[in-house]
Amino acid sequence: MPRRDSLWFHSGFRLLWAGDTVSQAGTFVGITVLPLLAATVLSATPGEMGLLTAAENAAFLLIGLPAGVWVDRMKRRPLMLRADFARAALLLTIPLAWWAGRLTLAQLVVVALLVSVGTVFFDVAYQSYLPSLVGREHLVEGNAKLQASQSVAQVVGPGLGGGLTQLFGAANAVLATGAGYVASGLFLLRIRTPEPEPEPHDGTPLRTQIAEGLRFVFGNPALRAIVLCTASGNFAGTIVISMQVLFLTRDLGLSPSGVGLVLAVASGGGILGALTAGFWTRVIGQARAIWLVPMTTWPLQLLLPLSQPGWSVALGVLGMVASGYGIVVYNVAQVSYRQAICPDRLMGRMNATVRFVVWGTMPLGGLAGGALGELIGVRSTVWTGCALMAVTMLPVLLSPLRRMRDLPVSPPAPTTADPAGPAPRTPPGPSASTPPAPR
Repeated sequence: MPRRDSLWFHSGFRLLWAGDTVSQAGTFVGITVLPLLAATVLSATPGEMGLLTAAENAAFLLIGLPAGVWVDRMKRRPLMLRADFARAALLLTIPLAWWAGRLTLAQLVVVALLVSVGTVFFDVAYQSYLPSLVGREHLVEGNAKLQASQSVAQVVGPGLGGGLTQLFGAANAVLATGAGYVASGLFLLRIRTPEPEPEPHDGTPLRTQIAEGLRFVFGNPALRAIVLCTASGNFAGTIVISMQVLFLTRDLGLSPSGVGLVLAVASGGGILGALTAGFWTRVIGQARAIWLVPMTTWPLQLLLPLSQPGWSVALGVLGMVASGYGIVVYNVAQVSYRQAICPDRLMGRMNATVRFVVWGTMPLGGLAGGALGELIGVRSTVWTGCALMAVTMLPVLLSPLRRMRDLPVSPPAPTTADPAGPAPRTPPGPSASTPPAPR
């Protein structure tokens, strides 16, 4: 039975959790359906698939840093609501264009780009809202529950997306993603927990406020190593993601429902990671979980390009399960650490700075994947991305984290922007968002 002080009894968190669960399920339906729509209906080339993948994450690179400043100036829940409903409306244009016989790859790319703008604001506001909703003492529990929901969505979403595509067509299946965003907004509307007013804007120039967020993130050696590791992992992972549907459909000969099934089974590693991350951070320590778990799991993604049509598809699934497991445990250890050490006034800028760097590499990875797919072929591109992924933990492996067991948890004093000073040990915590690579 959960303790009375558990977030199971926090009505505001339960609504946030429910909305996030539905939204994540819709998101992972979309992650499967949009590439299937481009590959099977619009006959996209490898270069066009890379462009679509880049558009899905481009806003983090284009507006990620100023978005953090704007989030710190606003209440976060109303901003999340606007982002949810705007993304739902944008996605609705895809089936409408399909029904009218006017759907093009250009529209898919533009919609993916604009949806990514909404995702920037939602994600930065979302990670900044959680500490004020549940309190810093509940960050580990809150992030663990949210991460578990995302991991379940990674299992259910691709299978559901593949099945809906098989039954109703990819364009119609996009409606499930839009419905997820609408449901998320409706749950957020019901939260009654008061949100603190943001600090009044003191006239500090935008560039100065952005610089303060950058100093906070890159002034801490441990946080700097985490950001570099995550950024390089996302770059490598997105190279693989950009070619994944083409690899599964054309090289391995899978049907849309088969693609959904493979991605669903592979995502089971994320669920196992969410369920056991707390165990690993208690047994080996939060700092060690950040470098030791990735070192032993991420290289196993090299099994994916070894797979061939037939029974050896299971080999690729095994590699995807192992790397997904390590990614979630890594996120469990590092995201709550970021939230715990950051003052609330900098929360939006800290999250936006991290997202700018670690998600900003994803459109670059998508473009690189598309270019490599055209030059050296789909399978060779998957080899390249998996090989890069196998070494992306080097920044944390070579950082001060190697000499630590746990990480500081207390925010620095309000007068300093450098969180690197000594502080008490921290509990573990997971990410509210798990990308194709560690995010």
